[in-house]
Amino acid sequence: MRIRATVAAVSGALALSALAVPAAQAGDRAVPSLDKSTAAEVFGVGAKAPRATSRAAVATPVISKVVINGGKDIVLGTTASKKITVSVTASHPSGITDGYIDLWHGSDVETDVDGWVIPNEDAASCTNSSATTATCKMTITIVPGYDLYKNALAGTWHVTAGALAGDQTSVAWNDYQSTARVQRLSKVTVNAAPEPVKKGKTLTVTGKLSRANWEAGTYNGYAGQPVKLQFRKKTSSTYTTVKTIKSSSTGVLKTTAKASVDGYWRYSFAGTSTTPTVTAAGDFVDVK
Repeated sequence: MRIRATVAAVSGALALSALAVPAAQAGDRAVPSLDKSTAAEVFGVGAKAPRATSRAAVATPVISKVVINGGKDIVLGTTASKKITVSVTASHPSGITDGYIDLWHGSDVETDVDGWVIPNEDAASCTNSSATTATCKMTITIVPGYDLYKNALAGTWHVTAGALAGDQTSVAWNDYQSTARVQRLSKVTVNAAPEPVKKGKTLTVTGKLSRANWEAGTYNGYAGQPVKLQFRKKTSSTYTTVKTIKSSSTGVLKTTAKASVDGYWRYSFAGTSTTPTVTAAGDFVDVK
């Protein structure tokens, strides 16, 4: 059985507290240890594959595919942790007996890692598709305010992938195997008034665009973002864009529109690399 030296039998973000590097502080929020594991530490063998220091794939076994969170962005709010499934598919003449995936944030694995999340399991669950190929699955739990201790961690993360061959010696390891996107959960509200309104009169449509602040544990206004005001007639199932406005310095949305027929008004935000798309539920206005 392999020994995962730094994370054995410890799950999720809790494992980070057991590592050798003391936690720093960001305000009153702990920063996890960022002493990232190597192939030898993970697989506990005389690993032939050193830690990758460039984006070139490491030879043997051959890693053909990684999947993070079902191919979807990883979106977290202010308090609830998220457990995601990750998998690595690899092949080797002797088969594949174990796999590994972690996610890290920074520009260089040797000198600039400011975020790191590790598997809950000590060993992957591998399913063979042939005598030489297997897909190995694990889970990772991410905790906002701890793993995500600063808002600058939103965006693109690197994916480390590893695989252990059936000979228990040959190892593939690449700290730049793939990428995944981690985002700050967004919210948008809408209110159209007055209700009811006379036909031809002016409606004022207000709302707010906000997103998770991992450092403070709150939702704060998202400033200067383009947001679409959309309308759907009561008799229709399709929204059309009336205009696009920008959120204020505090995330506030406010504009006016003419009332012509009964229908639903909403705000829709397309999202950014750090923040997902979000659309408000329609606010119905009765036009007299």
